[in-house]
Amino acid sequence: MSVLLIAGSPSERSRTAALLEATGQRLEARGVQVDRLRVRDLSPQALLLADFGHPSISQAAGQVARADVVIVATPVYKAAYSGVLKVFLDLLPQDGFKNKVVLPLATGGSPHHMLALDYSLRPVLQSLGAKHILPGIYATDAQVAVSESGIYQVGTDIGRRLDDAVNTLVTETLQPGLAIAARFAPVAFSQVQYSS
Repeated sequence: MSVLLIAGSPSERSRTAALLEATGQRLEARGVQVDRLRVRDLSPQALLLADFGHPSISQAAGQVARADVVIVATPVYKAAYSGVLKVFLDLLPQDGFKNKVVLPLATGGSPHHMLALDYSLRPVLQSLGAKHILPGIYATDAQVAVSESGIYQVGTDIGRRLDDAVNTLVTETLQPGLAIAARFAPVAFSQVQYSS
Protein backbone atom coordinates (compact mmCIF):
# COMPACT_ATOMS: atom_id res chain seq x y z
CA MET A 1 0.00 0.00 0.00
CA SER A 2 1.17 3.51 -0.69
CA VAL A 3 0.83 6.83 1.08
CA LEU A 4 0.79 10.20 -0.66
CA LEU A 5 1.77 13.32 1.25
CA ILE A 6 0.15 16.43 -0.27
CA ALA A 7 1.77 19.69 0.80
CA GLY A 8 -0.78 22.48 0.39
CA SER A 9 1.45 25.33 1.49
CA PRO A 10 2.45 28.03 -1.00
CA SER A 11 5.81 28.33 0.80
CA GLU A 12 8.77 26.05 0.14
CA ARG A 13 9.82 25.96 3.80
CA SER A 14 7.03 26.24 6.34
CA ARG A 15 5.59 24.86 9.53
CA THR A 16 3.08 22.96 7.42
CA ALA A 17 5.88 21.32 5.42
CA ALA A 18 7.69 20.40 8.65
CA LEU A 19 4.54 18.83 10.10
CA LEU A 20 3.93 16.84 6.93
CA GLU A 21 7.56 15.74 6.65
CA ALA A 22 7.59 14.61 10.30
CA THR A 23 4.58 12.42 9.48
CA GLY A 24 6.29 11.03 6.38
CA GLN A 25 9.46 10.23 8.30
CA ARG A 26 7.48 8.34 10.92
CA LEU A 27 5.77 6.28 8.22
CA GLU A 28 9.05 5.55 6.43
CA ALA A 29 10.58 4.44 9.73
CA ARG A 30 7.77 1.86 9.89
CA GLY A 31 8.62 0.59 6.39
CA VAL A 32 5.78 2.34 4.57
CA GLN A 33 6.31 3.56 1.00
CA VAL A 34 5.71 7.32 0.95
CA ASP A 35 5.25 9.51 -2.12
CA ARG A 36 5.28 13.31 -2.02
CA LEU A 37 3.38 15.98 -3.91
CA ARG A 38 3.95 19.69 -3.37
CA VAL A 39 1.11 21.64 -4.94
CA ARG A 40 3.33 24.71 -5.18
CA ASP A 41 5.51 22.84 -7.69
CA LEU A 42 2.65 22.37 -10.17
CA SER A 43 2.18 24.80 -13.02
CA PRO A 44 0.52 27.92 -11.53
CA GLN A 45 -1.10 28.76 -14.85
CA ALA A 46 -2.47 25.22 -15.24
CA LEU A 47 -3.87 25.33 -11.69
CA LEU A 48 -5.56 28.71 -12.13
CA LEU A 49 -6.91 27.98 -15.59
CA ALA A 50 -8.06 24.46 -14.65
CA ASP A 51 -5.93 22.91 -17.37
CA PHE A 52 -6.66 19.26 -16.63
CA GLY A 53 -4.50 18.13 -19.55
CA HIS A 54 -1.34 19.89 -18.43
CA PRO A 55 1.41 17.32 -17.71
CA SER A 56 2.01 18.53 -14.13
CA ILE A 57 -1.71 18.35 -13.32
CA SER A 58 -2.30 14.95 -14.90
CA GLN A 59 0.82 13.55 -13.20
CA ALA A 60 -0.33 14.88 -9.81
CA ALA A 61 -3.85 13.49 -10.34
CA GLY A 62 -2.24 10.15 -11.16
CA GLN A 63 -0.29 10.21 -7.90
CA VAL A 64 -3.55 10.75 -6.02
CA ALA A 65 -5.28 7.96 -7.94
CA ARG A 66 -2.50 5.45 -7.12
CA ALA A 67 -2.38 6.21 -3.39
CA ASP A 68 -4.22 4.14 -0.81
CA VAL A 69 -3.76 6.76 1.91
CA VAL A 70 -3.59 10.52 1.42
CA ILE A 71 -2.18 12.88 4.02
CA VAL A 72 -3.15 16.47 3.27
CA ALA A 73 -1.34 19.32 5.01
CA THR A 74 -2.29 22.98 4.80
CA PRO A 75 -1.72 26.25 6.57
CA VAL A 76 -4.88 27.94 7.77
CA TYR A 77 -5.48 31.40 6.37
CA LYS A 78 -8.54 33.42 7.39
CA ALA A 79 -10.20 30.36 8.95
CA ALA A 80 -9.83 28.18 5.84
CA TYR A 81 -7.29 25.94 4.15
CA SER A 82 -4.90 27.43 1.59
CA GLY A 83 -6.06 28.68 -1.79
CA VAL A 84 -3.29 26.67 -3.49
CA LEU A 85 -4.73 23.47 -2.02
CA LYS A 86 -8.28 24.51 -2.92
CA VAL A 87 -7.35 25.05 -6.57
CA PHE A 88 -5.66 21.63 -6.73
CA LEU A 89 -8.53 19.77 -5.03
CA ASP A 90 -10.94 21.42 -7.47
CA LEU A 91 -9.06 19.77 -10.35
CA LEU A 92 -9.47 16.25 -8.99
CA PRO A 93 -12.37 14.08 -10.16
CA GLN A 94 -15.49 14.19 -7.97
CA ASP A 95 -14.53 10.76 -6.58
CA GLY A 96 -10.80 11.53 -6.43
CA PHE A 97 -10.46 10.21 -2.88
CA LYS A 98 -12.80 7.24 -3.32
CA ASN A 99 -11.73 4.23 -1.21
CA LYS A 100 -8.90 6.24 0.36
CA VAL A 101 -8.12 6.91 3.98
CA VAL A 102 -7.26 10.57 4.55
CA LEU A 103 -5.36 12.22 7.39
CA PRO A 104 -5.74 16.01 7.43
CA LEU A 105 -2.99 18.15 8.99
CA ALA A 106 -3.02 21.92 9.48
CA THR A 107 -0.97 24.68 11.00
CA GLY A 108 -2.08 28.12 12.10
CA GLY A 109 -1.07 31.13 14.12
CA SER A 110 -3.30 30.37 17.08
CA PRO A 111 -5.68 27.74 18.46
CA HIS A 112 -8.60 29.88 17.26
CA HIS A 113 -8.28 28.41 13.76
CA MET A 114 -8.32 24.78 14.87
CA LEU A 115 -11.88 24.20 13.70
CA ALA A 116 -10.89 25.00 10.10
CA LEU A 117 -9.99 21.31 9.77
CA ASP A 118 -13.53 20.21 10.59
CA TYR A 119 -15.53 23.06 9.10
CA SER A 120 -13.67 23.86 5.89
CA LEU A 121 -11.33 21.00 4.91
CA ARG A 122 -13.22 17.90 6.07
CA PRO A 123 -16.36 18.63 3.98
CA VAL A 124 -14.23 18.93 0.83
CA LEU A 125 -12.43 15.66 1.60
CA GLN A 126 -15.81 13.98 2.12
CA SER A 127 -17.16 15.39 -1.13
CA LEU A 128 -14.19 13.81 -2.93
CA GLY A 129 -15.40 10.41 -1.67
CA ALA A 130 -12.87 9.63 1.07
CA LYS A 131 -13.62 6.24 2.61
CA HIS A 132 -12.43 7.27 6.04
CA ILE A 133 -11.12 10.59 7.36
CA LEU A 134 -8.98 10.24 10.47
CA PRO A 135 -9.17 12.90 13.19
CA GLY A 136 -7.10 15.84 12.00
CA ILE A 137 -4.01 17.21 13.70
CA TYR A 138 -3.71 20.97 14.11
CA ALA A 139 -0.51 22.65 15.26
CA THR A 140 0.01 26.25 16.25
CA ASP A 141 3.13 28.26 15.47
CA ALA A 142 4.36 27.58 19.00
CA GLN A 143 4.02 23.81 18.48
CA VAL A 144 6.17 23.84 15.33
CA ALA A 145 8.88 26.25 16.42
CA VAL A 146 11.83 27.63 14.47
CA SER A 147 15.25 26.77 15.84
CA GLU A 148 18.13 29.27 15.96
CA SER A 149 19.44 27.73 12.72
CA GLY A 150 16.10 28.44 11.01
CA ILE A 151 14.86 24.84 10.95
CA TYR A 152 11.24 24.09 11.86
CA GLN A 153 10.91 21.50 14.63
CA VAL A 154 7.74 19.68 15.63
CA GLY A 155 7.09 19.96 19.36
CA THR A 156 6.82 16.95 21.66
CA ASP A 157 3.04 17.12 22.12
CA ILE A 158 2.38 17.28 18.37
CA GLY A 159 5.01 14.57 17.86
CA ARG A 160 3.03 12.24 20.14
CA ARG A 161 -0.17 12.96 18.21
CA LEU A 162 1.64 12.20 14.95
CA ASP A 163 2.94 8.95 16.46
CA ASP A 164 -0.64 7.96 17.35
CA ALA A 165 -1.94 8.84 13.89
CA VAL A 166 0.85 6.93 12.16
CA ASN A 167 0.27 3.94 14.41
CA THR A 168 -3.42 3.98 13.49
CA LEU A 169 -2.59 4.22 9.78
CA VAL A 170 -0.08 1.38 9.90
CA THR A 171 -2.00 -1.06 12.08
CA GLU A 172 -5.57 -0.41 10.96
CA THR A 173 -5.21 0.72 7.37
CA LEU A 174 -1.92 -0.31 5.81
CA GLN A 175 -1.47 -3.59 7.68
CA PRO A 176 -4.94 -4.42 9.06
CA GLY A 177 -3.91 -7.94 10.01
CA LEU A 178 -1.59 -6.47 12.64
CA ALA A 179 -4.48 -4.82 14.49
CA ILE A 180 -6.32 -8.14 14.74
CA ALA A 181 -3.19 -10.09 15.62
CA ALA A 182 -2.29 -7.63 18.36
CA ARG A 183 -5.51 -8.49 20.21
CA PHE A 184 -4.71 -12.18 20.51
CA ALA A 185 -1.71 -13.95 22.00
CA PRO A 186 0.01 -16.43 19.67
CA VAL A 187 -0.85 -20.09 20.26
CA ALA A 188 1.68 -22.84 19.57
CA PHE A 189 0.42 -25.58 17.27
CA SER A 190 1.05 -28.20 19.97
CA GLN A 191 -1.46 -26.38 22.21
CA VAL A 192 -4.28 -26.44 19.68
CA GLN A 193 -7.08 -28.73 20.75
CA TYR A 194 -10.03 -29.84 18.71
CA SER A 195 -13.09 -31.92 19.29
CA SER A 196 -14.95 -34.15 16.90
